[in-house]
Amino acid sequence: MTAEVDPAESGLLAPGWAGSPAASATSDTAYLRALLDAEAALTRAQAALGLAPAAAAAAVTAAADPDRYDVAALAGRARAGGNPVIPLVAEVTKAVGEEHGPYVHRGATSQDIMDTATMLVASRALGPLLADLARTERALARLAAAHRDTPMPGRTLTQHAVPTTFGLKAAGWRSLVLDARDRVTAVRDGLPAQLGGAAGTLAAFGAYGATDPLALAAAYARELGLREPLLPWHTLRTPVADLAGCLAFTAGALGKTAADVLTLCRTETAELSEGSGGGSSAMPHKANPVRSTLIAAAARRAPLLAATLYGSLVAEDERPAGAWHAEWEPLRDLLRLVGGAARDAAELTEGLRVHPEVMREHLALTHGLIASERLSAELTPVLGRARARELLTEAAGRAYAENRPLAELLAGYPELRGVAWDEHADPARYTGSAGALTDRALERR
Repeated sequence: MTAEVDPAESGLLAPGWAGSPAASATSDTAYLRALLDAEAALTRAQAALGLAPAAAAAAVTAAADPDRYDVAALAGRARAGGNPVIPLVAEVTKAVGEEHGPYVHRGATSQDIMDTATMLVASRALGPLLADLARTERALARLAAAHRDTPMPGRTLTQHAVPTTFGLKAAGWRSLVLDARDRVTAVRDGLPAQLGGAAGTLAAFGAYGATDPLALAAAYARELGLREPLLPWHTLRTPVADLAGCLAFTAGALGKTAADVLTLCRTETAELSEGSGGGSSAMPHKANPVRSTLIAAAARRAPLLAATLYGSLVAEDERPAGAWHAEWEPLRDLLRLVGGAARDAAELTEGLRVHPEVMREHLALTHGLIASERLSAELTPVLGRARARELLTEAAGRAYAENRPLAELLAGYPELRGVAWDEHADPARYTGSAGALTDRALERR
């Protein structure tokens, strides 16, 4: 039977991942499926090496159907032994009957199955995440190409610095997404099965007749589509730490885009806007940047979840008490958060609206002073460094006081007459190598 969905699984307080592929791939039912897949694969691997009857492998595989088991009941019974594998093995053993029951879980320990199932869940959750990163990357590539030469204020420490282009900004966002993609792909492709027995020596498999227990570990990994482990990793938690790292990085990479969008779509800035902003319960005029907000929320939570997983690297003995158990919930939370953030990032970037005319207006807010770096470079050979600085400082003060363009004021100085200061002070003409940098970034695949 299939238990009713626990309200905690619905994501009522988690709009960032509710309804996402990550939610489905990491649900209790998905975990149950992975646990059953791990158990069935173990019996099949033993049968392939002549260590179990083919009929037993078929029986366990047939019994590995999540619909046959009550998730809520298993969760309740897990408390007695500290993990859900123990009651599940009892249920599967009962389901296959006396003849085949002895081949269920034969030689394994609970952590073998739980770790392997966790790797399966991660692999299945990372597939949709990578698909959403691909959507995001393509959308950002289109934005970067379309706005290669769209000038906008570059901001440092919250203030206008020198001009840049929106194309270069979008290309930078895309670069981070590609960095995340590469890290997630490498981790997913290296996720290992876990098989070590009670203390990581594979001793029980030898006791049950395996002449080469290492070959059994390899066969088990092949059955699951996971990497063969070099060693049992009960207390060597590199696979979990690698997952933590790539997921936290991905959350931060997407969070950078969200942070920029949130800043640039403020009412008083309005250089960007989300394509489908969310409403407010109290203010009908608002179109809130909901996608960016949810991505930013995930980026804030991810590092602390990853920290818990890194902390579990300190795992004592050959099987730890607590360190292994502490991983389950934060890892699932990370997979959900980052999977949801990737979904939101794809929707955000595909619908993002750019307002070049507003960017151009903002370039003029400082009366041309945003190009003062260039003007200093142009004036120094003509006036000398000290006089150039003195003149620009004076002209800058007048630009604000008199509300006049800097170029107009410079043209009034006797020693500067006859120079096309409009051209030199035009912020759109001082974007440096932004276009070339954008082109180079877009060459990356």
